[in-house]
Amino acid sequence: MDTIEELTESLKLLSDKTRLTIMALLKEREMCVCDIVDILETTQPNVSQHLRKLKLGGLVNETRKSQWIYYSLNVADKPYLQGVMEQLPSMKEKLANRTNQSCN
Repeated sequence: MDTIEELTESLKLLSDKTRLTIMALLKEREMCVCDIVDILETTQPNVSQHLRKLKLGGLVNETRKSQWIYYSLNVADKPYLQGVMEQLPSMKEKLANRTNQSCN
C-alpha cells in the first residue's frame, strides 16, 4: 500500500498541465522526446525536464532503442491513479495529425 507521501507526490506531479498532457499522450502509446516536443510545440529541454520529474516520481518508464529513449506509462501498480487516467482526453487525433516524424 502506498503512503500518504507517495500519493501526495504523484498527485503533485499530475497537477501540472504539461505533465498531465504528457501522461495523456503516453496513455495512447510509448513516445520519444522529439514526438512529445512536436505535439506540445515546446522545447526539448522543457519536455525533458517534465519527463525527468515523471520518471523520478515513478509514473513513467524509459527504454533505450538505438539512439532514442522512449517513454511509457508506469501506473499499473498505482490503482489510485486509474480514475485520473480514465478521465484524460484521448490524444489519438493529435497523434494522427502529426506532420513531423523526426524520431523515426
